[in-house]
Amino acid sequence: MSVETLFSIAGNLALAGWLVLALAPYRSGLPRIICVAIALAIGMLYAALVGSFWTSADGGFGSLADVGRLFEHPGVLLAGWVHYLAFDLLVGLWERGEAQRIGLSRWLLVPCLFLTLMFGPLGWLAFMALRWFRLRTHPAAARVAPAL
Repeated sequence: MSVETLFSIAGNLALAGWLVLALAPYRSGLPRIICVAIALAIGMLYAALVGSFWTSADGGFGSLADVGRLFEHPGVLLAGWVHYLAFDLLVGLWERGEAQRIGLSRWLLVPCLFLTLMFGPLGWLAFMALRWFRLRTHPAAARVAPAL
């Protein structure tokens, strides 16, 4: 299977997970099952890509130029991309669970999920700011057990 095909499959899987996170009711446990399953599948793809291409790529992590050379290899570039897909989806899953736990409105959560999907840490920072504000203005929400 080509790296382009694998890119499309991984992206579509991740997008399905994001849609479930954004649209499923808070009371549903389905998003956790679906997103963890998708992250596991993408993680297995990552392992296969690293195992297949790591030794055939130039570069490394010693300098920015080394990283640039490393990601010139399409297989390693795809591995880097699916790494982001899996971890960002898991961050989104945590955000959803935490939003539910503290009683944060879905209307506030969904933009954070979108930012996390598109810009990773910026979405997480936005969520953490909303979380801080929610806990500051509704202290009782902090007494609920944290989401895992």
